[in-house]
Amino acid sequence: MRTALVIGTGLMGTSAALALSDRGVDVYLRDHDESAARTAEALGAGSSGQPPHPVDLVIVAVPPAHVATTLAEVIAEGLGRGYLDVASVKGGPRRELDAAGCDLTRYIGTHPMAGRERSGPLAASADLFEGRPWVLTPTAGTDTEVLNLALELVALCRAVPVVMDADAHDRAVALVSHTPQLVSSMVAARLEHAEDAAVRLCGQGILDVTRVAGSEPGMWMDILAANPGPVADVLDALATDLTETVTALRSLQSADDDKRRGGAAGIEDILRRGNAGRAKVPGKHGAAPKPYEIVAVLIGDQPGELARLFADAGAAGVNIEDVRIEHSTGQQAGLVNLTVEPRSATVLSAALRERGWALRQ
Repeated sequence: MRTALVIGTGLMGTSAALALSDRGVDVYLRDHDESAARTAEALGAGSSGQPPHPVDLVIVAVPPAHVATTLAEVIAEGLGRGYLDVASVKGGPRRELDAAGCDLTRYIGTHPMAGRERSGPLAASADLFEGRPWVLTPTAGTDTEVLNLALELVALCRAVPVVMDADAHDRAVALVSHTPQLVSSMVAARLEHAEDAAVRLCGQGILDVTRVAGSEPGMWMDILAANPGPVADVLDALATDLTETVTALRSLQSADDDKRRGGAAGIEDILRRGNAGRAKVPGKHGAAPKPYEIVAVLIGDQPGELARLFADAGAAGVNIEDVRIEHSTGQQAGLVNLTVEPRSATVLSAALRERGWALRQ
């Protein structure tokens, strides 16, 4: 791939353009918002304006509702050898293009499974897609050259290609992405009018659950409006679980022993099912989940403390698999949870204590 045209210079489009530009591809930028295109150009993502000749690949990075219209226009203009989009919904745009009589042999729907809570070109990064799954949805009619161009794009962005059927993709993202966004927002909405005294008790659990609730509503309206059926199906099943859980909790308040036992069994069932589902979530680098142990270290909120902790862990010869920081309420201190392999936990604990760190049991 020598040339590409990126249409839509938000987070996804600009990130792809930055990655391609960094790897020597001549990238052209187009956006209905000229200021966004100029910003992406200033960041080094490419050159705004019309390419002088048809490019190797046209990348459409616009909201799902505008994907089919935009693709139909650029295909009619003959702007490239191949065309793809990076929208988070795949089945609808393909059907719209088919209904419009477009030549789908030169098009492939794709979806990089990456993003941020922020949007726009200033949030973009050349390494946004690195190591992330990038779904490709070819059909029997997809031209081999177009599929190869899409695979080259994925490789240049250092992502991991995953081939799926378009409708299967939409059902999958409804489960693992779109529904979690709505559930996170619904939990966070409970905090809007909560008493300040209650909110001050927030710990790591509520922070984990509500993290994505900070996402831009307008962006998510575009996504959810393009995939409402599969999301509603998941929420409908979730609503059944929620109703049964509420009933079980009410039963725990009963004076009747049988009802309390039934309620306890219902709560235990949902917790165990949650354990089973969580165990299926891929682990590090997308591999099968592995058991780890937590070494919890008390740390002061001063410059250099975290670096010193990591240096001491490195000196002990222990690889830190993951890290999470919990900040103490009203104190300039926190708790750093270091995730390590079980065989390393004892070694790390002993080494850190020897170097003066306080550990929480």
